[in-house]
Order: sequence, then structure tokens, then C-alpha cells
Amino acid sequence: MSRVGKRPVSMPDNVKVAYEGRRFSVKGPKGDLTRTIHDDVELAIKDSFIHVIPSGKSKKVSAMQGLTRTLVSNMITGVTQGFERVLEIIGVGYRVELNSNVLTFALGYSQPVVYHLPDGITATVGKSRVVLAGIDKEVLGSTAAIIRGFRKPEPYKGKGIKYVEERIRRKVGKSGAK
Repeated sequence: MSRVGKRPVSMPDNVKVAYEGRRFSVKGPKGDLTRTIHDDVELAIKDSFIHVIPSGKSKKVSAMQGLTRTLVSNMITGVTQGFERVLEIIGVGYRVELNSNVLTFALGYSQPVVYHLPDGITATVGKSRVVLAGIDKEVLGSTAAIIRGFRKPEPYKGKGIKYVEERIRRKVGKSGAK
């Protein structure tokens, strides 16, 4: 049995939940999300808790129970509080501009990198930071990973786009002949 999957997910009072025929919907103050639940697990909504019930005892079903519980919990957290990812841009001449929902990066390439934000993701741009926010954790993480991939941080000078909490392991450069 999955240790994570056994724990019930609590629902706040300001969240409305619906589960009909494998479709799980959550509606809260920040928006609404919908997801299809896998066939190996079933959801039971009792009182103000959601229980994830496995259909068998195999390792795959146990893993699916834990995954489903985490996805349901993230959906509820997303519609009540939302999620945020902060990216830091490091390098001389590296910068970003925001026009409506289009990010334009100057990252040392011959042309600027233009990225259209997906629906449900908002961005705020600071001096050398991009703060991405949204209610869907999966889409937010994917968007942050795509943006980080435009110029991954390199280990010698540390230039590139990195997550704020990420630590770059620095390497020593070439040493001259003595």
C-alpha cells in the first residue's frame, strides 16, 4: 500500500468538488481545474475529505494511488492558494521583457527568444527575475522548465536562467602553464 495514497485529502470550505464517471473537478476562489482519474483507483468523497481507494494490491496500483492523491491535493491547493515559480537570469546583457502574455529574452543569441505564456500562467518581471504564477502545478512546472531550457546555467561562470532555490556547482576553469 502507498503511504502517501492512504492519507485523506482535506477540502477547505470554499472549494466545491465533483466526481462523475472518472472526471474529477475542483472549483475554488482562484479558478477551476478538471482531471481524468486513472482506472486503477477510485475516489470517495466523505464529509470534508477525499479518499483515494486502490482497485488492487499490485505495485503499479499502489504507485497510482499515491500519484492520484498528490494530483488531487495539488488541484485543491492550486484553486485555493495557487503556485509560484521564480526564475533568476544571470549574465551580462541577459534580460527579459513582458508584453501582455509574451516574454522576450535577450540571452546572448543573435536573435531574441520569444515565448508565449500558456493559458492560466501569469508572469511578473523584475530586474533579473521572472515570477511565474498559476493554479495548475503541472503546467507551471512545465513552463518554468521550458524557459530555463532557453539558456541553462553553465558551471564555469554561472551564467544562464536558473530557479532561485537551485544551486549551481561551480567548476574551476583552465589553469595556465606554470
